[in-house]
Order: sequence, then C-alpha cells, then structure tokens
Amino acid sequence: MNPKREAHNRRSEKIDDLHLDRLAVVYVRQSTLQQVLEHQESTRLQYGLVDRAEALGWQRERVLVIDEDLGKSGTTAVGRSGFQRLVAEVSLNHVGLILGIEMSRLARCSKDWHQLLEVCALFRTLIGDLDGIYDPSQYNDRLLLGLKGTMSEAELHVLKTRLLEGKLNKARRGELPFDPPIGYLRRPSGEVIFDPDEQAQQVVHLIFRKFEEIGTLNGVLRYLVRADIQIPVRIREGINRGDLEWRKPNRMTLQNLLKNPAYTGAYAYGRRQQDPRKQQPGRPKTGRVVNAPEDWHALVFDQFPAYISWEQYQQNLARLAANQSRAETIGAARHGAALLSGLLVCQYCGCRMTVHYSGQGKTHEYLCNRRLKDYADRGCQHIAGRSLDVAITQQVLQALEPAALELSLQAAQSIEQERTELDKLWQQKLERANIEAERSGRHYRQVEPENRLVARQLGKEWEAKLATVEQVQEDYQRFLAQEPLTLSEVERSAIRQLAQDIPTLWNANTTTNAHRKEIMRQLINRIVVEAQGQSEQVKLVIEWLGGFQSEQIVVRPVASFEQLSYYPQLCQQVQAFVVQGLDAAAIAAQLNQSGFRPPRLQGGFSHQSTLELLRRLGLHQRRPKGYNKEPLADGEWWIPGLARQIGIPDGTLYQWVKRGWIEGRKQEKPPYRWIIRADEAEIERLNKCRQMSFSDRMRQQWQGETSVLAQSNESDDERT
Repeated sequence: MNPKREAHNRRSEKIDDLHLDRLAVVYVRQSTLQQVLEHQESTRLQYGLVDRAEALGWQRERVLVIDEDLGKSGTTAVGRSGFQRLVAEVSLNHVGLILGIEMSRLARCSKDWHQLLEVCALFRTLIGDLDGIYDPSQYNDRLLLGLKGTMSEAELHVLKTRLLEGKLNKARRGELPFDPPIGYLRRPSGEVIFDPDEQAQQVVHLIFRKFEEIGTLNGVLRYLVRADIQIPVRIREGINRGDLEWRKPNRMTLQNLLKNPAYTGAYAYGRRQQDPRKQQPGRPKTGRVVNAPEDWHALVFDQFPAYISWEQYQQNLARLAANQSRAETIGAARHGAALLSGLLVCQYCGCRMTVHYSGQGKTHEYLCNRRLKDYADRGCQHIAGRSLDVAITQQVLQALEPAALELSLQAAQSIEQERTELDKLWQQKLERANIEAERSGRHYRQVEPENRLVARQLGKEWEAKLATVEQVQEDYQRFLAQEPLTLSEVERSAIRQLAQDIPTLWNANTTTNAHRKEIMRQLINRIVVEAQGQSEQVKLVIEWLGGFQSEQIVVRPVASFEQLSYYPQLCQQVQAFVVQGLDAAAIAAQLNQSGFRPPRLQGGFSHQSTLELLRRLGLHQRRPKGYNKEPLADGEWWIPGLARQIGIPDGTLYQWVKRGWIEGRKQEKPPYRWIIRADEAEIERLNKCRQMSFSDRMRQQWQGETSVLAQSNESDDERT
C-alpha cells in the first residue's frame, strides 16, 4: 500500500483514492482590501493550507490555490469570480477536497453555501477546515456544515447590526460626521460653520433668493450662467483637500443644494436609503431611494448656522415637485401659447385639463380625456383655448390695476437690489484676482535671481494672474456700463408708465408667455371649467389665492349654428328680417347690432356666414344678375345641396371636387358653378369618406389611380 495513503488514513477515514486522484483546492479570501493590507497573518494562514493538503496525501503540484476573491465580501457570489470558478471546478468533477480556514471564507450567504454543498455532495467532494474533514454526502456532516453556514451568516448579521446601531445612535445625537455641503466648512474640532469666504456665502444666499423669485431650477441656472456667477466648491479629497474651487453652475448641483435640509441648520441622516429591489448586481451602493422626512433615521434641528428657514425649505421642495410635468401637478411655466396650462380643472372628473396644440403651435385647445382613458367612455370636454385665455386675462388685468403704483415701486427697488448684489459679486471676484496676482508676485520676488529655471516659470504664472486681473476689470467695467447701480430718471419714468398701463406691459414683445403664466399663477389657484353641453357657453369658477371665488360665463366657438344656445331666437330674428325684405348684408348688420354671433365667433356675422344661415333655413334670396338657372337631371346636385345632404361644409366638398374624389362638371356659362353627379350609392360612399381621415382618403385615391393604371396597361398589352 502507498505510504502516503497509510499516513492519510490515520488522519481521516473519509479520504480515499477517488479524492486523491483529483485536485485539492485551497480557497483564500479576505472581505476588504484593508484586511488584506493590515491583517496579513490571516492571509498567510490561509496560504499555509497548501502544506496541510500535502500532509493529507496530495502532491504539491495537485494543489490549486484560488485567491481571486481577496478584498471581496462573502455576502454574495455576485462579483466573486474565484468562488464561481470553485463551483465550476467541482461541477466538472475535478476537485476532491476544498480547504479553508473556516466556512465563512467560502460563503456568508445560505443560498450560495447550500448550493456549494449540493454540488459537492453530487460529485463526492470533501470540505475541510481547521476542525476536520466533512463529507457533504453524509447526513451528519451535511447537518454540521449547514449549521456552520447558518452561524456564519448570523455572525455577519450580528456584526452589521452592532455597527449600524452604533452609527445610528451617534447620528440621532447629530454627531456622526459628514462632508458639509457648499457654503459650509467643518473645523478641526468638528463644528460646522459658514464658509469663511464671503463670496461663497453670498452666492449661496443668491441662489436661494433667485429660486424664490424665479421659481424654476432651469431659470436659476440660466440666470447664473447669464450673470457669469460660479459655484464655490470645497475639494474633499486629494492633496488640495479643503481648498476653495470655483466651478461652472450645473443643474444637479443646484438641485442638491435646494433639496439639502442642512441649509436650514438641521442635521439629517438617512434621506436616501437602499431598496434591495432596485439594487444592481455587483454594485452594492446602487438602489437608493429618497424617503420622506418621517422615514429618515435622524433629524435634529439647530445643529449649525442656517441659510434659510425650515418653512422656506418645505416651500422649495413643494415648488420643485409642482414644476414636474405630471397630471397631478401644475407644472412649470413654459413658453407655449396656452396661458392657462396647469390651472384648469375639469368639473366632471376633477382632473387637470391638458393642452393640445395644432397648426404648428398657432392654435390650441384645453381638453380632458380622463373618462376616455380610464373607462373607454367619451371624453369629458374640450374647449378652444383662445376664448378662455382672453377672458381670464381680462380678469387678471383688472385685479392688477389697484396695485399699479406699488408694483412700479417694487420693480424699481428689485432691479436696484439685484444690480447691487451683482456689483458686490464682481468686486469680490476682482479682489480675489488681485490677491492671487499679489501672491504670485511675492513668489516671484522671493526666488533667487540666479535660479533662472524657477524664475521663468514663476514669471509666467505672475503674468497670467495679471492678465486675469485685467480681464476681470474689463468685464466689470462692461457690466457697469450695461447695468448701472442706480436707475436713471428715464428708466424710473418708464417703469412708472408701464406699471400704470398694465395692459400695454402685458402685451409688450418683451413679455413672454412664461412671464404671463407666472403672473397668473401668483393670483389664481385654479379654475374649474364646465362646458354647458355642446353649446357655446362655458362656466368658469375662478379660485383666487386668498380664498375668494368668482364665476364667469365665457363664450367659445362651436362647429355649427345648431349648437348655439340662442339658435331658436336667431332663426326667428332672421325670418323676420327676410319678411322685411332685407338682403344678406343688411341682415348681417342687424344681427351684429343685436348681439348675435356666428358659431366661429370671427368678428360677427359677415355676408358669407349670413348666406350660409339663410341656406340652412331654406330662405330663398334674390339671385345675382346673370345667374344661370340650368335645370338639374336626376342624380345631379349643386355643391351646397350635396354638402347639406352629407353633413360637411361647402368648402370641404369643393376641395374634394378639386382633388378628383368626386365626379362633376362645371357650367359652360356664368357663374360656372359645379354640378355633381351623385346617386344613392355615391352618396353612401361619400358618407363613408366623410368618416375617414385625410391620409386614408389620399391612400384610397392613390390605390384607385394605381388600379386604373394597371387596367390601362393590361388593355395595351392585349392590343399589342
């Protein structure tokens, strides 16, 4: 018998020739890189298991060391290429024994541990640690290995809980240190104070003040870029840690600044907590979600100086949430023509009405399709936008008239205050540039004259700093020329004049739709809209800020005369005018004088709209001189008669004739009217065509022309 085999049997009866013919694997792992560097004795002990495998009967060249997982946690097999390689080798029946210092080195997750046990039991692979050799295919050893794996996982849980509770307890007292945000600095004693740089403090104050004034994150970003204002950032790592660096403003920095409760002086911990459902494999720091303040681990007020109050912080969060384009929020004021976007609420379902633009944004309408989307029912209502915009604009301008003088004073004061703040920032920027230039000059003057290598470099740096000072001075002078600190008398007079004539200011080219929307939202909370059936009347309930409500009936354009609420009275009046012998022009003048309006509300009744109404009522008018009274044959129609039969406007039917969708002929004598051939089948086809979209009609026409062309080609081939 082999002497190694005899020695091996004295140590473990579970090892036989089957195991010795395969590899012995030594698995080496440390949880973190810090342990690899500082706890080298444990790593050295794990590598020493190679000698134990040799003592158990394996030759040294048959011992495989897997140390690819050094510095990786055993909580999961994801990202541990060494453990995955170990399982693969066992599955290929290459491994007879797996050696490790303890079971926690292999896996601290029950799922991964029991998966390894299943594979080892299937291929009769042994597992060994400092306590002995185990055979996973045997029940007692399997039970003991399972217990060790459970204890390993529980040990990790206990350690994590102990460390986490200590960390949370320190955070609840507000003593857990963190990197202070922009505008703050932590002293060596641990106290958090305002950034000692005055310009850094002023920039932070300016950001909060401009957001309160502008109301949108993008608006604040555009203002900072336009005014050439940079963000002060303290470097957090590297050799320049703690130095102040000025960077270009960006959206994410401003958003984090506005959402950070530290600017209220409150210590907050646990604002973003990890959600395992959103965590990405192999990336333990992903999957964090933002929680409400009541779900934070710690919130301690008055821990350090505050830039804003807690109430203003809550208002900023509410404003940021309202600016998001969602169905339940009002949304940010944009540059579209719909002045009431976000303010209108449907009376029928209580949801906010949306805006639909058409004609390349030239026209718009407000609509609510919630019942159509949720219940497959007909839409709630849709209303032409211009009529509502004009009505609400008049209400807003009337509300602003009493405050004209106060608005002019506030506008002048606001402009001067803003220019003063910008001037102070420019002076601080110029002062900083001079300080850096003086520092470079001192460095140059202190160098030894014969040390030309250093002197030349310091001279270049000094020249660059002096050029920066000159550039800042030029920019500052340009700023003063464009925006003086105090308003001139001409500017004050223009502000007072514009404030007294608010409609002119409202309709000025310099006033954008976004400005008009912001003004409306400063006065109106919401507007409840209720269309009165299919008529032209729309009921508006305006809820003003402050609790006051007002009601108004607005007239909107409709599609036909029959939808008008005063259609019976209109018909009676027109019939009376016809009896009096008035022509269409006179009837239009009388109707406009009486206050009647056509369905489209386009400047009152015209000669053409009056003729259309007379044709609808069947009231014959005097024909123009030279009118050709050509009799019609069976199946022939004039365009107005056929249009009424189908239910479409005369102009639409005329366009169909021009496109060749309808067969007809033109009179040979004046007034050269069209005569359409349409029997019952053709009328039925036209009714179907009326229900089709324009693209479908064009496609049908193209297919018809293609079939005619194909028939023509076939007949040409037959003749050939």
